[in-house]
Amino acid sequence: MKTILVTGANGFIGSHVLTYLSNQPNEKIRLIAACRNRHKLPAGYSGEVREGDLRDNQYLSMLLNDVDIIVNGMAWSSLWGNIKYSRELFYEPNIKLIDQYLMSNASQFVNISTTAAAAPDHSFDPMSEGIPRAFWPHLVNVIHIENYLKRCATDNKKVVNMRLGIFAGERYALGVLPILIPRLKTHLVPWVKGGKTHLAITDGRDLGMGVGLAALKNSTTAYNAYNIVGKEIPTVREVILFLHDEYGYPKPHFSVPFAIAYPFAWMMEKLDVIVPWEPLIVRSIVHLLEDTHVNNDKAIEELGYKPQYDWRETIRLQLAEMSAKQDKPMSMAKPV
Repeated sequence: MKTILVTGANGFIGSHVLTYLSNQPNEKIRLIAACRNRHKLPAGYSGEVREGDLRDNQYLSMLLNDVDIIVNGMAWSSLWGNIKYSRELFYEPNIKLIDQYLMSNASQFVNISTTAAAAPDHSFDPMSEGIPRAFWPHLVNVIHIENYLKRCATDNKKVVNMRLGIFAGERYALGVLPILIPRLKTHLVPWVKGGKTHLAITDGRDLGMGVGLAALKNSTTAYNAYNIVGKEIPTVREVILFLHDEYGYPKPHFSVPFAIAYPFAWMMEKLDVIVPWEPLIVRSIVHLLEDTHVNNDKAIEELGYKPQYDWRETIRLQLAEMSAKQDKPMSMAKPV
């Protein structure tokens, strides 16, 4: 029997991984949810719970006892700025958890990363080097963690790095959709490159499946990596036209190339110090709009991953949840 610990079990990825693994009756799994609040775990979860804060050294020292595999869904996210918080709430707890893994009896660590970590023209290869973007401090920390894990991986301490598409669907409060929609309402957001680039919107249930499959597979190499995205990757234009046709959100009225979008976003960031609201657009969002050419080929072949959910259904689910729970525009930095 495999004992799998899922950190960040209250969050988006952690909760979907728990749900997927809980629904695998043919697998011999002992599940442990690591979270700060057991009452916020997915409905119906009946496995063990280890409640606490990963920043608590005493809690962390005991967390990995009798664990074989760690799925690290712990996260804090920011689309721009917030260098201090990204380090204190994300980078440092992750490094401490990895160090604890190296001292434990566990044999596999499944890390959550993003397809945005790769250079756009290399993101089809999940093993490609992450490219730090100085304008996006949080992404820099994500890549530092990837690189640290690569250095730590051995035959006895295996690492599987999961580069995931853009989070969307139920239980998600931050990301491109909650950021994009209020900005479309201003009528000031342009198409970038005509909206012809792709946006790897991926349902949380597919992400949970992909990560869960990686946790169940006995990795044969010290370090391995996979991309996990949806079964179809729409263009930005398709996404915005869907939002326009089904929900009435405005379409952009003009288009700019990336060579203009990046400097314009830089200017918006600089104006932030003198205006009381968040920037209309920042360079990290422009980066997410670049065509990534990402695919699931390796995950399909090696993990048996079969994404199921259409991006339109995923958007409908998330907008329904946002309508019920969100009463003001989402901030570009939020712990999840």
